Amino acid sequence: MVRSERRGAVAILRINRPEARNALNAAVFAALNRHLAELRTDDSVRAIVLAGASGVFCAGADITAFDALRADPLIGQRRASGGTLWADLENFPKPVIAAVEGLALGGGLELVLACDTSIVGQGARLGLPEVKLGVIPGGGGTQRLIRALGKPRAMALLLSGDLVTGTEAATLGLVGKVVDDDEVVEQAIALAQRISANSPLAVALAKDAALAAQTGSIAAGLEHEKRNFVYSLASDDSHEGQAAFVAKRSPNFTGR
Repeated sequence: MVRSERRGAVAILRINRPEARNALNAAVFAALNRHLAELRTDDSVRAIVLAGASGVFCAGADITAFDALRADPLIGQRRASGGTLWADLENFPKPVIAAVEGLALGGGLELVLACDTSIVGQGARLGLPEVKLGVIPGGGGTQRLIRALGKPRAMALLLSGDLVTGTEAATLGLVGKVVDDDEVVEQAIALAQRISANSPLAVALAKDAALAAQTGSIAAGLEHEKRNFVYSLASDDSHEGQAAFVAKRSPNFTGR
């Protein structure tokens, strides 16, 4: 259900249900959670690219599973959020980049929103069309879309169920960067490789501090940033970065 590949320090996870346009079901959730748990403790991996197989990112939830979810509201509540998948992506200690080809609908767009940034094809189609099916997003779409776009733009997409192209999504600020459709995955890997060349400790601390900006006041966020800065300054990587800069050589970061 999920293929794992490696490109140096970059892990590429591909949702692999081409017969269902990579729709999310219990098996996909379990596979993604399993891979993320393994990659979390793998020090040789410094960044992750999340993609889909066969030129499609993810068409959303598997609608055929709706009846089973209705039968047990408690199971439905857990499955609606994929267990902890979206929160795990957002809070993952290593950068996660979504490589969006083709469709990113419903739960697929919610995956994109939970990632740190995204590379999206011009012709991709993105949206939260759940209201057209009589339901609402259940994987954080109502919350993260507002944070990404602000209320007016987010509400227009959320309440209409309209889809936007990759180019339109970039204009709205919904995605990180738009590229030619055939360059999406390679561009995402290239960004992940540039990130991987930096101190993994500094990258993790920067991500941690940035996420604090979404959950509290600016004063609390600044205190969080200050603590992480002091911690990074005392690290071996900080000394190595300074020494490499003075010696005009490439740094050898260890993540300590």
